[in-house]
Amino acid sequence: MKTVTIRNLVIGGGKPKVCVPMMGDEEAVLRTAEGIKKSRADLAEWRIDTDPDWNNESHILQTAEKLRSVLGDMPLLFTFRTREEGGSAAISEERYRELNRTMIRYGLIDLVDVEFFKTEETVKSLIREAEAHGVRTVLSNHDFEKTPQEEEIVRRLCAMQEAGADLAKIAVMPKEEQDVIELLNATWTMKKFHPDTPVITMSMGQRGMISRLCGELYGSAVTFAAYEKASAPGQMQVEEVREIIEKLHV
Repeated sequence: MKTVTIRNLVIGGGKPKVCVPMMGDEEAVLRTAEGIKKSRADLAEWRIDTDPDWNNESHILQTAEKLRSVLGDMPLLFTFRTREEGGSAAISEERYRELNRTMIRYGLIDLVDVEFFKTEETVKSLIREAEAHGVRTVLSNHDFEKTPQEEEIVRRLCAMQEAGADLAKIAVMPKEEQDVIELLNATWTMKKFHPDTPVITMSMGQRGMISRLCGELYGSAVTFAAYEKASAPGQMQVEEVREIIEKLHV
C-alpha cells in the first residue's frame, strides 16, 4: 500500500497508527492534549464540533495555537463532524467550507477531515485548498445505522481515492457478525487491489471492536482510541490499544 508521510509519521506501512480524539471546550481539549503527548499515541484528532464555542473563529485559532504548542511534532487532524454523520453540531455547507478553509490556511494543522458526501464543490475546493497549503486530506464517511455490503464499501473508498484523498476513511455500524466480516473483507480488497491510497476503516460498537485492532492484517492504516472520552462506539483506551497492537506484532 502506498504510504503517506506527515511530519515524521508514516501512515500506510507497518503497524496501524493510533489516533486519539480530543473533545470538549478549550480546557478539556488542552488537558487531553497533554495526556496524549505523554501516551503512546501517534497522532491527535481535534473534534471541533464538540466545542460549544466552535463558531467563534478567534477562539478556534487561539486554541489551535495552544494545541500546536502542546503537541509539538505530533500530527494534528482537524475534524468538524457534522450531525448528519454522528457529530455534535449542525452547520451549513457554506460555513463548513469556510471553517475548514480557515484552518487549512492558518498553518497549524497537518490533516483535515472532509466528509465525502458533502457537495462535489465543497469536497473539491477543500482538497485544492489543502494541497495548496501542504495539508493532507482525509475523505470520510460515517454510517451509525448500518453496514453497507462489501461492494458498496469498496466503491465508496475507491471514489474517495479518485477524488484525490490522501487517506480514505469509512466507519460503519454492524447489526450482526457478518457485517464486521463485510467491512474487513472490503478493507482487504482495498489493500490487495486498490493500494494507491491508505485506507482507514472500522466497524463500530462492541461487535466491531476487533476491526480496530487487526489493521495491518486487513489493511486499515489508522485506528482510533480514547484517552478519556470515546468519540465513537467501541473505542478502547489508547494504552490498551497500543498494548494489544504490540502483542500482535511481536
